[in-house]
Amino acid sequence: MILNTGENCLSSKNKLLSTIAYRINGQTSYALEGSIFIAGAGVQWLRDEMKLIDHASETQAICEGLEGNHGVYLVPAFTGLGAPYWDPDVRGALFGLTRDTGRKHVVRATVESVVYQTHDLFAAMANDGAHPKSLRVDGGMVANDWMVGHLADVLNLPVERPQILETTAMGAAYLAMIGVGMVGGLDDLATLWNRDRLFEPNMLQKTRNSLLDGWADCVRRLLA
Repeated sequence: MILNTGENCLSSKNKLLSTIAYRINGQTSYALEGSIFIAGAGVQWLRDEMKLIDHASETQAICEGLEGNHGVYLVPAFTGLGAPYWDPDVRGALFGLTRDTGRKHVVRATVESVVYQTHDLFAAMANDGAHPKSLRVDGGMVANDWMVGHLADVLNLPVERPQILETTAMGAAYLAMIGVGMVGGLDDLATLWNRDRLFEPNMLQKTRNSLLDGWADCVRRLLA
């Protein structure tokens, strides 16, 4: 997750990174950045290693088919935990398993883990004084409507999905357009971004708090 901070290179007090967002005509714009190590790779793990799904696209229907997560959480620290924990030695774990836990619960817990890790980044940014009014997402995983809707619910924030999901590649192309003079600047580029769908939060605060408390408890246990 990246937050543009303009000409100010902010130093995070909550273990986020200060980075360069872009440099155009010698003018640098900075950003706060938080990275999680396992997101879409978690779905690949479900498919390729655990054989719980055949295609990534199956995860949406599986998540939609369950009423709640039944207390099952996956902390996907397969290669450690990134921001804001930065623990390379901790390893992943499943929590809340019962006799009734099945394949679908593990799939949903994997998808949910991306949402909760994103929330942790958002909380760190909020503690640094940043309070965005919306979030724009990209990448192949955001094709999952349920995941993006759950992200909006957990963050309690509108989430915008673009028509073209590979925004990183588009950003590189846009900068090249500026470099060769095809467009005048960033204001012209803003008109090229088109929204596919807006996801509005629709979750009770009590439910949100319960889910986040469960996630935080799992992370605390793992780090301990």
